[in-house]
Amino acid sequence: MSSLDAFALDTLVQLDAASLRRRLAATERRNGVMTRRAGRDLVSFSCNDYLGLSHDPRVIAAATEALARYGTGAGASRLVTGNHPPLIALEKRLAAHKGKEAALVFGSGYLANLGIVSGLVGAGDLILVDALGHSCLFAGAKLSGAETMRFRHNSLAHLATLLDKHRGKAQRAMILTERVFSMDGDRAPLDAILALAEAHDAWVLVDDAHGLGVIEPGTRAPLEMGTLSKTLGSYGGYLCASRPVIDLLTCRARSFIYTTGLPPASAAAALAALDIVEAEPERAARPLALARRFTARLGLPEAQSPIVPIVVGEVETALALSAALEARGFLVVAIRPPTVPPGTARLRIAFSAAHGEAQVDGLAEAVADLRPGVTP
Repeated sequence: MSSLDAFALDTLVQLDAASLRRRLAATERRNGVMTRRAGRDLVSFSCNDYLGLSHDPRVIAAATEALARYGTGAGASRLVTGNHPPLIALEKRLAAHKGKEAALVFGSGYLANLGIVSGLVGAGDLILVDALGHSCLFAGAKLSGAETMRFRHNSLAHLATLLDKHRGKAQRAMILTERVFSMDGDRAPLDAILALAEAHDAWVLVDDAHGLGVIEPGTRAPLEMGTLSKTLGSYGGYLCASRPVIDLLTCRARSFIYTTGLPPASAAAALAALDIVEAEPERAARPLALARRFTARLGLPEAQSPIVPIVVGEVETALALSAALEARGFLVVAIRPPTVPPGTARLRIAFSAAHGEAQVDGLAEAVADLRPGVTP
């Protein structure tokens, strides 16, 4: 056995012992919320397709038309020949939706944050990241070479302390946070963060992956990043910002420059979905309303977003509860470290406009039966 295989097998044994090994499960999504696994139909509460638009006939038709006209792939980097018309149209609409001068579409949300952060700051600069920020924010910070510090989750006092102590030693400073936190479902105090940033001449990047179209954004940050793969039911990532910033990142964001452009069908699908988001506000409001119906039935704090965590603590407990819910017909995947901090394994419940009230109530009843005294 090679040393590489020996290393892999030994590490897998350790992951198994800690119940932290990941395995792929074949999952057939049949519409916005119904899935099929291991021969069983399940109601999924683990999908980020918040408006069910990935199966909307209008979105599918737009993707199909682009597929027939432009082919299956972009063919090259966008700076070579991959800057096809659907991408240009999508960027114009995203910028307008966010109230910005321009936008830049990346291959994914992860790639976007890698390129944005490392393209704007570097050695001699300071990055402050919310401790519960997404992995890609930390990856972008590490790639940049800037000094990086975590501030306690949503703690304005800690953020202010770090700015007071370290901002003066850095040439540039950037604050990274999320509008809606992906594993906890709570929101950043963005207005206050922006005020602190202005007082210390720091730039704010807000990751809006889980807020676009389903949470009223309020004040916009200078750097509004998000994804096309959740509310918009497609695939890709983007940044909306001023024209000079977008033009600079077109020249400096390595995860943009050195990768093939987004397929035309993905861009066309996202564009059609954005039309629906803007035209159907009652649909956009439904996921949060359903999440609040769920928290009210279980006596939990009112949901701030379509994401509701049920924190159970130990990994084995979360896996067992997920399996028990699956036996009752609900797919609610357990979230384990390192995605969440040790001791906070949980069920992450995501609500969609495609869910029915009876499905939400059925899940609430099942959770109450299986986990008395649930801890949000």
